[in-house]
Order: sequence, then structure tokens, then C-alpha cells
Amino acid sequence: MQTKVRTERMLIGGEWVYSESTFDVCDPQDNQVLAKVPAATEAHMLDAISKAKLAFEAHGTWPTHDRIRVLQNVAVYLETHLERFAKTIASEGSKTIREARGEVRRAIQTIQISAEEARRLSGETIQFDQHPGSENRVGYSYRFPIGVIGAITPFNDPLNLVAHKVGPAIAAGNAIVVKPASITPLSALLLAEAFQEAGLPKGMLSVVTGSGAEIGDALITHPDVKMISFTGGLDAGESIANRIGIKKMNMELGSNSPVIVLEDADLHVAVPACVSGAFSAVGQNCIGVQRIYVQELVYEAFLSSFVEQASQLIVGDKRDEYTDMGPMIHEREAKRVESWVAEAILDGAELIHGGKRYGAFYEPTILTNVPVTSKIVNEEIFGPVVIIERVRDVQEAVEKSNQVNYGLQAGIFTGSLEAAYYAIQKLDVGGVMVNDSSDYRIDFMPFGGVKGSGLGREGVRDSIEAMTEPKVVCFQLKGLA
Repeated sequence: MQTKVRTERMLIGGEWVYSESTFDVCDPQDNQVLAKVPAATEAHMLDAISKAKLAFEAHGTWPTHDRIRVLQNVAVYLETHLERFAKTIASEGSKTIREARGEVRRAIQTIQISAEEARRLSGETIQFDQHPGSENRVGYSYRFPIGVIGAITPFNDPLNLVAHKVGPAIAAGNAIVVKPASITPLSALLLAEAFQEAGLPKGMLSVVTGSGAEIGDALITHPDVKMISFTGGLDAGESIANRIGIKKMNMELGSNSPVIVLEDADLHVAVPACVSGAFSAVGQNCIGVQRIYVQELVYEAFLSSFVEQASQLIVGDKRDEYTDMGPMIHEREAKRVESWVAEAILDGAELIHGGKRYGAFYEPTILTNVPVTSKIVNEEIFGPVVIIERVRDVQEAVEKSNQVNYGLQAGIFTGSLEAAYYAIQKLDVGGVMVNDSSDYRIDFMPFGGVKGSGLGREGVRDSIEAMTEPKVVCFQLKGLA
């Protein structure tokens, strides 16, 4: 029996609205239509921006305690409805139900941290009398919200990556317009519902669903949008940067993350961490492990153990509590990964494990001896494929790690402080995880990369700083009553 497909609404200026045109959101596992979602027009986006500006101006002195209250209420709402959010994430995206629950828990933390950081938003006193002739001046700086934030989010973390933009924006006192990934918009709409239920002032949040080609330019180029926060691919990020004009922007553009395993590493720690880092979320993870460089003495032992543990992963129904890997986000993405692997094998790479596709499902795949010119070495695979290569020493490992146009995070497994600090200093990345894979992050820490991995930093505190500006205040004491 065909389940009745629900029709969703989008949130514009505090009102839930339909659109004459819709698009289908489907479960990538079986292509079942989950919902019909509004396909917004440029007029919808312009309306959302206009109402966001009006809301921001009306709440220019929005008290900190009110912002904290709203965010705390959102966190409680998420916790109360955790299973509903998790089932939505698992239905519209690639994550297993266990991974989806983990994402909801992280989103709760992101919102809680946003509430905590709202009360810590402060400036500093300035010693004006350090300059001769300014002995009678005192002052300070404080941070103020910049206005309307435009946010564009990807499919792979459809709840928490939206929370990472909305939470800090509200904590800082900004209004925000979110354009979620068209393939996974339902989680963002649920989060908007949570903010509505939490008492967010009308118009401070809009979630506008639809095609980037239709509504993207209106968001990124509008003069009333003072900052764009974008998470997505490098090509899209470069395109936005070329059109955005003079305004603030934060961009996280993915990676091709390396992990180094030295001969003094504890393989009982390194192997499972790297297996998880390579294949969790079906490899659709910006800091997922893509390249592993293993020192010669432990290469065979590492590879053997890695293959054994990867072969035990259960690929199947993402709703099953025992499944480790579900489908990729779409069959065309699985076909793309399949073609990249085939191309690498034609180049001379050796397929050690996996390499088979079944519809949108792609097996956990391990390659070795991949030529450095192969696409799969230099680009972001964004799928369940990992390259494992041997190296002589940490110097060679770092050199190979840096030979790509990405630099988000890296990992190194070693018992040597000297080797760890060498990697910390020489790896051209935004974060180095020692005795963890590249796939480690907490939602408070600064998060971002260098080179093609993006501009600026996320993480709640860093996002709040990016979404505010400092204002300097100076009092000339002479003449004051």
C-alpha cells in the first residue's frame, strides 16, 4: 500500500507557507517519496530577506537573556523529540539510525553551547592613555550583531550543520535565512519548527527550500545580507566567492584528509579509528579519512587488520540497529565513486577490498599503490573509499599529505612527541588530531581549513565572532559632568 505523501511548508518571516511548485524528497535507500517540499522562487527568497531585515531592526536591542532562553528551549525541544529528528535524518539522508541519533545529540550540544556563548559575548577595555596626550580618555570595545546572515547547508549533516549556523547567529542577535540542501531539507524544517516552538521572535529565522539555481543568487548577492556562511563543495564555494561582492563570508569546502600511522603507533587504537573515520556516514564526511600513510615496519600488519575490520562492516538497511553503512545519498553519487575507483585501477591501483556497487549502495573499498596523479588521490572522493600507502618516515608522510589542494584536518598515530610536533608544525591543515583519525571534532572547537578547504572558522564561538563586529567606544573625560 502506497503511503500518503505529506506536503511540507517552508518558514518565511515567521509564517509557514506553501508554494505553487514543489519537488519530491526521496529516501535514497528505496527512492520512496517522503514529502513534497516547496520549490521557492526568487520572490520567496527576497521576501524572506526583507522580513529578516525588518525583524533584526525591530530587535536591535534584543536582550541576551531572551536569546539564551530561546536557545535553551530549542535544546530541550530537540531532546524531547530526539527520535523524531533521528528518523527524519535517517529517512532523507544516508545515515544509519544509530548515526542519525548521534547527529541529533551533537545538534543539541551545538545549541546548548550557543546559549552558553551568548552570555560570554563581550569586548575589552582599551588603555587609551598609552598614547601621549590621551591621559583623560577611557574606553572599551564591544561586539554587535551585523544583521541578516545567509546560510547554505549541505546534505551530509542535515541537522547539525544547520544548527551550526542558526545557533551562533541567534546567540549573537542576528536574523538568519537558511537555504538547506534540496535533497535533505526536512531536518532543517524540523529545526525551524523547534525555534518557533521555543519562542523565537517572528522573522528572525527563515528556511527557504528550493533550487540553488533559482534562489541562490538572490541570497548571496542581496545587499541586506551581510554575511554568507556556506558549507559545501569547492567548485560551488569558488562560484559563490566570485559573485558575493563585498561582504563577510565563512566557507567550509571539504577535504581529502590524510592520516599518518608511524611504527610506534598503537594499532589497536589506530586501526578501528581509521576504519570508522573512512566509512562512517558512508564516507560522505568532510573530515573523513581518505588517505592513510603507514610507516613500512607496520604497514603489512596495519593493512591486514584494517581489511579484516572493514570486511566486518554490515552494509544494508539504514533503519536496522545493526547496520554500519547505508546507501550513498543518490545512485548517481555511487556511480561517480564507482567510476573514480575504476579509473584508479586503470591507472595501476590495486583493489584490496570492496569496489562493488548495488544501486545507491557502495561497499567499503580499500586501494593501494594508487598513482599520485589519479583523481582519487587529489580530489575529495566523498564516499566509502580509502587509500593506504607505505612511507619511510614521518617526513615523507607529511610531504605526501600536503600534496593536495585541501587542508581541513589530519590525524597522526604515534608514541613520539617529537614526531607528533613535527606533524603539527608541518601539516598544512586547520587541525591536527594526535592519536585520533582526521574524523574527530567537537562542536565547540574552531573548525575550518586552508587552501581549497575554505575560509574562516566555524565552531560556535568562532562563528559568533564572525557574525559580529567590534565597536570601539572612547570617552574624553574633560567636559563630562
